[in-house]
Amino acid sequence: MTESNGLTHLDSGGRVKMVDVGLKSVTTRRALAFGVAHLGKEASSLLFSGKLAKGDALAASRVAGIMAAKRASELIPLTHPIRLDAVGVHLFALGDDRLGVIADARATDRTGVEMEAMVGASVALLNIYDMVKGVTKSARIEGIRLIVKTGGKSGAWWGDGVLSGRVEKLAISKSKGTPKDPIDESDVVMGFGLAGDAHGGDWHRQISLLGIESINTMKEKGLAVDFGSFAENIATSGIKLFALPIGTLLAIGKEVILEITQIGKECHTRCAVYYKAGDCVMPREGIFARILQGGKIRAADEILVIPRSV
Repeated sequence: MTESNGLTHLDSGGRVKMVDVGLKSVTTRRALAFGVAHLGKEASSLLFSGKLAKGDALAASRVAGIMAAKRASELIPLTHPIRLDAVGVHLFALGDDRLGVIADARATDRTGVEMEAMVGASVALLNIYDMVKGVTKSARIEGIRLIVKTGGKSGAWWGDGVLSGRVEKLAISKSKGTPKDPIDESDVVMGFGLAGDAHGGDWHRQISLLGIESINTMKEKGLAVDFGSFAENIATSGIKLFALPIGTLLAIGKEVILEITQIGKECHTRCAVYYKAGDCVMPREGIFARILQGGKIRAADEILVIPRSV
């Protein structure tokens, strides 16, 4: 039967049907969904201090989101059962007593995992509501949306403002006032920064980032610089970092989530780089971030730029 009006969920008689995906190619599929819960001061404080009467709401909500993603086909009538390869549900504190969620669904199958990611994000936040409703019933969930979809015949799709880049290199220094030493992987430690970095600490500049494009600009001026020469923790490619608004989220690899807190910095003393080249890009084009979720980070990891529109 032919499809009606180009809508694949209707047959020629206008009746709802399930799309036949039997002849589609099996490809690697991925989808990410994002959402926010507005909790209020008291609920937010109890949630993130682990003092809610119902227990560990974050752990319970991660499990709820994963379970929901696995059962999306039982909840959304015309979706297909999919053999998921992996589901990640990441919950993190945002400013103004808010909680963010990113649900990341992956599969190797004949159809996409958009609904699995969306259902996972939705149920994770619904479970948060259930855990805090004894404190406040005015908590609300907003802005659940697909932000990235890859794989399949239609290829990659990116939500408004979502960008992709990559980690080129990591760097840490064992003492302050010295260039950082390049490394290929590191643990990102909550409330600190890259493990072992002398500049880490519990403040708004836990991680520094600089584009390789900026580093290459200094090389073109004849300066013998490398990764870490500008005291950056993460050298990136493909993203104009200094053009991103404060509050933008960076999802890196499979676990790490950062929030941009500062663009550039005031240079109180001229460094060796400045005296050699007569210029330094870090004060203008470097950015700083705090850690919303820690984990392992590696060179060649993908960076997703997620605008904070809610």
